[in-house]
Amino acid sequence: MAHSTSTLGIVSGRLDSELLEQNFEDLHAPLSKHEALVASDRCYFCHDAPCMTACPTSIDIPLFIRQIATGTIDASAKTILSQNILGGMCARVCPTETLCEEACVREVAEGKPVEIGRLQRFATDNIMSKNIHPFDRKASSGKTIAVIGAGPAGLACAHKLATFGHDVIIYEAREKGGGLNEFGIAAYKSNDDFAQKELEWLLSIGGIKIEYGKKVGSEINLDQLQLDYDAIFIGMGLSGVNSLRCIGEELENVDDAVNFISELRQADSLLNVKVGRDVVVIGGGMTAVDAAVQSKLLGSQNVSLVYRRGKEDMSASIYEQDLATSKGVRIIYNATPLEVVKNNSTLDVKFGYTETIDNKLKQTGETFNLAANQVLKAIGQNLSEEINSLKISNGKIYVDQNGQTNISNIWAGGDCVTTGDDLTVTAVAQGRDAAIDINSQLMKQIKKEGQ
Repeated sequence: MAHSTSTLGIVSGRLDSELLEQNFEDLHAPLSKHEALVASDRCYFCHDAPCMTACPTSIDIPLFIRQIATGTIDASAKTILSQNILGGMCARVCPTETLCEEACVREVAEGKPVEIGRLQRFATDNIMSKNIHPFDRKASSGKTIAVIGAGPAGLACAHKLATFGHDVIIYEAREKGGGLNEFGIAAYKSNDDFAQKELEWLLSIGGIKIEYGKKVGSEINLDQLQLDYDAIFIGMGLSGVNSLRCIGEELENVDDAVNFISELRQADSLLNVKVGRDVVVIGGGMTAVDAAVQSKLLGSQNVSLVYRRGKEDMSASIYEQDLATSKGVRIIYNATPLEVVKNNSTLDVKFGYTETIDNKLKQTGETFNLAANQVLKAIGQNLSEEINSLKISNGKIYVDQNGQTNISNIWAGGDCVTTGDDLTVTAVAQGRDAAIDINSQLMKQIKKEGQ
């Protein structure tokens, strides 16, 4: 097999195309109609359903599953999409094992929940395959809103605003929309270009225009937007990557995991994606797991995921951790990076063992080294843009319970805000709820203007 040349053993084409295709197949295969009916029959249709409480978008889960069970699949999709317009993607990427399915009474009683995520995908895929959009726009309000960022929060906000009859212009820094769903999710969780298909379907409501290549601070100015629009919603996500704060992290082939995942998702062919023979991923969240697993699926011989705290402290769920180990990833807990050194044709990463004493992380004094061709940093992101006048708290935009910032006509949601938690479903909920509050404020203005 031919490999492309690269420094320190980072090459493409470690596996042939057939094996790569197998490795990156759908993590959870879609349900057939018969399988969906069988799965829906397990639901107790709880009156006071704990699964609904566990869902950040509060989808009426018992209702949509009952609708599948009774054969009204389009109605089921509308139930889902009325609360979560990106319900198709969330059905694929949501950590249901720690949200709705963990709360399922079947899980509590039997250790096997109703397959809520796969049932949600069954319903939403069905309606999208027929190119049906179950929502209509109200008559034009004459109001126009600027949305910054075409990620989950921005899209959810824009769609909800469009249903109210407002016109929306989305300014997106990249040349393609979707945000995290397009650039930051593992390829085996979202294949067949689904993020773009869902985006096009969402835009079919009408009243939403996206302008690409428009970044805050360079191409667009927030002060000017305030003059030009009736309201602004910021859903730009996080573009900065946190530092390891250790010697040598600037060395060649010490890369950001988010960039690695993005390049993989945007590659014309998986055969062209370069990966090291020996990969070390540093971090404990979903990005770290996605980077580690995909390195292994691309053909890396040895992949180690190193996290500074214990297994129960990882933000990636136990399910995700088990998925990683099942693919051959070695997870090392309680270790923090100290130094990266270039050693001839490899990188040598020195770690110090840690322990938690009185809720504080401390080093034990013991160390170990891992040899690597590639080191991937996945220790969180930050708000790299400077946004004038907005209140910033802990490196993110401060918002109230309605998503409103300290400036009266600016709202924000998703990963860039203080209440964000790096989940698509949470970003959707925040974008939707901000849109409802924006509409409420605009309706008051319209009423006042009409007096």
